[in-house]
Amino acid sequence: MSEAQGSGAAGSADGAAGESDGAVVLRTRDADGTRALAQALSGALRPGDLLILDGPLGAGKTTFTQGLGAGLGVRGPVASPTFVIERVHPSLTGGPDLVHVDAYRLGGEGEIDDLDLEADLDRAVTVVEWGRDRVEHLADSVLLVELERPDRVDDPLDPDEPRTLRLTPRGPRWDGAAIAALEAALAEVAGPDGTAESADADPTSDTTEGER
Repeated sequence: MSEAQGSGAAGSADGAAGESDGAVVLRTRDADGTRALAQALSGALRPGDLLILDGPLGAGKTTFTQGLGAGLGVRGPVASPTFVIERVHPSLTGGPDLVHVDAYRLGGEGEIDDLDLEADLDRAVTVVEWGRDRVEHLADSVLLVELERPDRVDDPLDPDEPRTLRLTPRGPRWDGAAIAALEAALAEVAGPDGTAESADADPTSDTTEGER
């Protein structure tokens, strides 16, 4: 993905490129950078937030969720919930729980509704991998996180690849103040070129960027 152009509602964070639809675009050099970005983002989240993770296989959706889990201070390990569909990670710090869902094997809204995610939405931060066009009906506001792998890399044998992450806040929850908090949180890890550097992110499992 090329450097984003324009300046949207969420496009003024230091080091983060804004787009006309209100998206914030950042890059990471490796899996630790992806975790660090998500860990910083957790500081702008609150109970009731719904995050939809979108991207191809191996884009780093579970890696991103690991960073959120570390930032929220929840019980781990955070790993792909593919075969159990949903995992609830209770907070160890008195903050919101983390509900981690993998919708890869689910069908339409009916199967999503059978999970009864609404029961946890108000008190948790809910993250749904493969949730695009499947779970938007659960809440009036969402944060869409798109993760993109490069088409080509310098060293195919290097397990750590760069990623481009595009975060798009939608709905009344993401008003001006919430977007400003989002930008400020991301600016803590974004360098001048919009690349998130690895701070001491504490991955809660040994899942790598190559997972779902």
